[in-house]
Parts: sequence; C-alpha cells; structure tokens
Amino acid sequence: MSTVFALVDCNNFYASCEKLFRPDLKNAPLVVLSNNDGCVVARSKEAKALGIKMAVPVFQIQEQIQQLGIQLFSSNYALYADLSCRVMTILEGLAPRVEVYSIDEAFLDLSGLGSTVSLLEFGQNIKETIAQWLGLSVCIGIAPTKTLAKLANHAAKKYPATGGVVDLTKYERQQRLLAITPVTDVWGVGRRLGKRLEIMGIKTALDLAQCAPATIRNSFSIVLERTVRELNGESCLDLEELPPTKQQIMCSRSFGRRITTLEQMSEAIAQYTARAAEKLRQENQQAKMLTVFVQTSQFKESQKTYSNSATGELILPSSDTREFNVLALQLLKRIWREGYSYSKGGVMLSDFYDHDAYQPGLFDEVEQRPNSTKLMAVLDEINQSGLGKVFLARQGMQNTWQMKREHLSPAYTTRWADLPKVN
Repeated sequence: MSTVFALVDCNNFYASCEKLFRPDLKNAPLVVLSNNDGCVVARSKEAKALGIKMAVPVFQIQEQIQQLGIQLFSSNYALYADLSCRVMTILEGLAPRVEVYSIDEAFLDLSGLGSTVSLLEFGQNIKETIAQWLGLSVCIGIAPTKTLAKLANHAAKKYPATGGVVDLTKYERQQRLLAITPVTDVWGVGRRLGKRLEIMGIKTALDLAQCAPATIRNSFSIVLERTVRELNGESCLDLEELPPTKQQIMCSRSFGRRITTLEQMSEAIAQYTARAAEKLRQENQQAKMLTVFVQTSQFKESQKTYSNSATGELILPSSDTREFNVLALQLLKRIWREGYSYSKGGVMLSDFYDHDAYQPGLFDEVEQRPNSTKLMAVLDEINQSGLGKVFLARQGMQNTWQMKREHLSPAYTTRWADLPKVN
C-alpha cells in the first residue's frame, strides 16, 4: 500500500487565536509580540498586507501602529496551547494516525483512504469541521511523502484558487508545482543551503528532484539526499505518533525590568525551576542534573557585562520541585556577582531517567522525601485546574521582574474568571 500524508497547518495561528474572541477585530490588522513585548512574532493577513515584517522590533513601527490602527497583543501562551490541543483532538477523531508536528501543524496518515473517498473532499471536510467547531482556518496539503505534503500545504496557502486544500498525489501535479517552486521553499533547504544549490544551477524544487541522490549525498548530506527521494515520491520519513523523549528541559526568560539584587534573582530562578520541574513531570521523567545561568545585557556598551553558569546534581534522580529549588539556590549563590544589572536568567534540567530506573551507588546516602510523588501530583492538579495557584514561598509574591506583557488578552478558555461574557 502506497503512503499518503496530509499536513494540516493553522493560518496565522497566534493572530487567529486572538481574533477568535474579538469579533470586533475580524478585519483589523493585528500583530502578536514576543516576550517583553519586544518584536513581532505573528501577524494577521491584514498586517501582512500592510508590509509589517516578522521579527521587527515594535519601537521601529510605532508610527505605522498609530497611523494604521494596528492592534497589539502580548503572547498568550495559555490560550494558544489550549486551542492547539482542541485542533489536534479534532484531527485525531478524523484521521487514523496523527503526528503533532508543532503547536499549529500536524501530519495525518491517510494511506488507504484514497480507495474509498476523494482525498480532496476529505481535506475539505477537515477544513470545514475545524472552521465550524473552533472558528479557526487551516490549509491542507496531501501527498505521498511528508516533504511533498509540506510543498502542497505551501501551495494551498499561496494560491487562493485552491480553496486551502491541495491534493498532490498525482505525478503530473507534483511536477507542475515543483517546476514553479523556488528550491529555498523546499522543507529543510532554507536560504543558506539554497544559495549553494543555486550556484550549482539548482534553482527550483524540480531541479533538485532531478538530481542523482548519490551525488547530492556526496556533495551535501544524507538528509538532503532523503529530501530528493521524497520529492520523487519515495517516502523516507515515517509518521511519529509518539514524540521522542526530551534530553533536556530549559526554562528562561528576559526580565521585564533589570534585576540588581540576589533576593529578586532567587525568586526568578525559583520560579523557573518550578516550571522546569512541572514540565519534567509532564514528561513522566526524573532528572539528576541542574544548570543555573545568569547574564547581563550584551547590547548596552555603557554597562558592565557578565554571564556565568553553574551545574550541580542530585544524589538520586527526582521530579520534586523542592529538591531542585534547594540545589538551584546553592548554584545561584556560587555564580552571583554584586554590582551588575542582570537582564536574563534561567535553568536547565538534564540527565533524565525513567521512574525506578536508576541504581544508586553502594555508599550513596539515599534519603527520599516521603510522599513526594503524591504531593507533586496534587500541586500540578491544582495549578492546572485554572482555579488557583500553589507555589513555594521562595518564588515570591510581587515578581516585579516578570516579563512585560502590557497587551495580554484574557485566558478565555483556561481560567473561569476570564470566560467571555455575552450581554
């Protein structure tokens, strides 16, 4: 049986999530900002039409914002994650197998469906279902390989006449699309590699597809050889239904205002440690190693610069926030230097283990906290309920250093107090 993949990609996802609960902004230009409201990380189609670029600092477009009435929103990660989960749940109910590729993309395995239904109609049904149930717009690319499905999805976004769904299972259609697609638009090629290919006369996706795989492997890499094979309809990338286990977890933020005292930095590091430990428990893993790092701004020549990190380890792997917080404070005190204005800090967990998979040394002083697993489970349940928060006192109450989010929208779907009200 030949493979068939579909790539479902939400359109302007962050911006669309913000518009979903603001019908008054349906046709308004809108941008979503990065941490500390620094740069543009997402744009509505109206903002794109006005020429607003990705990653442009907000201060550079203040005049356009005021003159053109562009709406600003801080990144609302809770809202985006919840709506993403709802999209993926719908897809899992419509397709036999689903790989969640990113927060707004998923690959579907449609192998065998083409013999019973029209793949184009199936894609249109997915698009209409998500629009009706969630109010979000998606584009869908269907093809015999993941790389071609990515290309089909790109065409579905670029060419309105497609209606947002492109079926690229026919060889003739593949060849026509490859011929008009720049090689830099091929999944995994990018600008830098594209320049090297163009020097060799490989300017379109079709040019790349017509290269000998062995030649590409010898001149570039086995990864690009795999891309060539995928462009020719040979499936080399299977669906990954279970995401690979993470090798490390990092939690780091730039501060909304500079930190100059150890007390404030201790609060920030304690909060980042708590978040990293929560992510660790979500992965159903334990960790031994913890790294703490701090740094000043690298862009202000008038100020002294300093950055440092320290790594320590627990005797036994753990997922207990309290264990890591004790270690984090010890590491922070080791690298802290007075007299600096710190702009960023963070923690990283590494050296992961499955539960009950670690064998301690014969002479290790093993002493585990009683009921640790149950306590952390209750902590997570409360914090994820949307009804309140439980945290360590060391994380502080004021948190004046928190990242700036002056344009944050309500958590419409994850906090009772933020439920939209209808008059």
